[in-house]
Amino acid sequence: MNDLNGMLEPGALVRHPIHVEWGVGQVQSNIGGKITVNFPQTGKVVIEGTRVALVPVFDL
Repeated sequence: MNDLNGMLEPGALVRHPIHVEWGVGQVQSNIGGKITVNFPQTGKVVIEGTRVALVPVFDL
């Protein structure tokens, strides 16, 4: 879905485009299009990168 998802590496900060209430999450892993993100309000979430285009966060 989003070529940027393939570039996300552990440590990258992202937001979920629909669940903004989850806050800014930190990528834990990105393997085979499955992106594990640790969100402060939700905990660890595995996201299917072909279905959801995560939004990179460059400044807080």
